Amino acid sequence: MTSSPLLWRLHPSPIGDILIATVDEAVVTLHPVHDSPDDDLQRLSAALRMPLEPDDADATANLAARQLDAYFAGALRTFDVPLDWRLVRGFTRAALEAVREIPYGETAGYGEVAANAGSPRAARAVGTACATTPFSIVVPVHRVIRSDGSLGEYGGHPEVKRFLLDLETGAGE
Repeated sequence: MTSSPLLWRLHPSPIGDILIATVDEAVVTLHPVHDSPDDDLQRLSAALRMPLEPDDADATANLAARQLDAYFAGALRTFDVPLDWRLVRGFTRAALEAVREIPYGETAGYGEVAANAGSPRAARAVGTACATTPFSIVVPVHRVIRSDGSLGEYGGHPEVKRFLLDLETGAGE
């Protein structure tokens, strides 16, 4: 178990509130919430077997919030917040590490990411990794697209994926 509490906050953004949760000076989850964060928080607390404490003063969450603000302002292309990978297992980690290599403003197909993660036939597993990542935006799963060039669902919110891709390419300005 960890020696410090699991801290969380909601940070406003152009795509809605973003849940930032930290433990031991690293981000354990960061993703948009589209409804009440209560279900996400309950799942997180159960997965980590830790109580959650709301905290708007946590230094790691402050860093993540500043970087998110800079990203949405078009002033940041690569996140460097410390990540705690304890919620990620096996190939999912390899897939998400490969996703981190997709350059800002570019996209890659699920198959390409699978190959870069060392398992060229695991395109579906890459899709699962992207759909279940605890790190959205800072691990740019929005840059992963279908082989036919279509966007995909992005957690049931393809408009968020489109917004993020347009932000990065300067489309819609």
